[in-house]
Amino acid sequence: MNTASPAPPSVDTLIQALQHAGYFADRRLAIALFLALRLQRPLLLEGAPGVGKTALAQALSQVLGRSLIRLQCYDGLEQREALYEWNYAAQLLHMRAAEGRGGADMGQLEREVYQERYLIRRPLLQALQAPAPGAVLLIDEVDRADEPFEAFLLEYLGEYQVSVPEIGTVRATATPVTLLTSNRTRDLHDAVKRRCLYHWLDYPERARELAIVRAQAPGASAALSAQVAEFVGRLRSQPFADAFQRAPGIAESVEWARALVALDTVVIDPEVVSDTAGILFKQREDVAALTREMALELLGPLPAQA
Repeated sequence: MNTASPAPPSVDTLIQALQHAGYFADRRLAIALFLALRLQRPLLLEGAPGVGKTALAQALSQVLGRSLIRLQCYDGLEQREALYEWNYAAQLLHMRAAEGRGGADMGQLEREVYQERYLIRRPLLQALQAPAPGAVLLIDEVDRADEPFEAFLLEYLGEYQVSVPEIGTVRATATPVTLLTSNRTRDLHDAVKRRCLYHWLDYPERARELAIVRAQAPGASAALSAQVAEFVGRLRSQPFADAFQRAPGIAESVEWARALVALDTVVIDPEVVSDTAGILFKQREDVAALTREMALELLGPLPAQA
């Protein structure tokens, strides 16, 4: 079991602790996270897929020594899947056993079957009832859920409590550290945003991406890591970015570096790019758009500065 650590005393300490856990946060992100910890407010992270939103929750869980509880959102997500369900099979067995004994009082029987031992806790309730020091709750891709689910989240986000009709109001045993992520597939309701601190997470600058690649793909040489970071950075920049539906994320950069190491690649050339394009891109059209001519241009020297 992890030993819990107190919240880092400063932004710089938090940056160093995250780096030790393998996550390289820039200062603006670290400040937003530090304030979320200090003010005990949820933090909403928005950004393109693959910029490190989910990975931040995983690293923070390690830094704080708290268990990570993940609620993966999707279209059609229901409250019972996020909060709780009753173990109907066990309740039915209890009722049948009571009926077999005879003389069962229906009011008493109802109280018995709605005891906590028949409660199946889902992520929100697990986070609220986690023992001290509490949990890190990741509400991942909240933009995939529908608006009624957003409305359901408001009580939790604003007061760290939820209402269970058969039991009453359940308040946090220890305040969970709560991170919400969104890929911006749709706008979230203002009521959700008002209850959270907010940070837009963008693709990393070259130096930070290089540090991430070196840490996550230690088998890559310094020269190969630098070439990976430079190549992917150019892919995301104009005029190349317009050719693709989705630019590669940080995870793709790291995976590509590992693949190049596995292939004993010393220097990236157009042929290697063509052979491994399916690691950088997950859409057929994007793979096709990365032509040999474009690879040559991407691998060429930087244009002269005016």
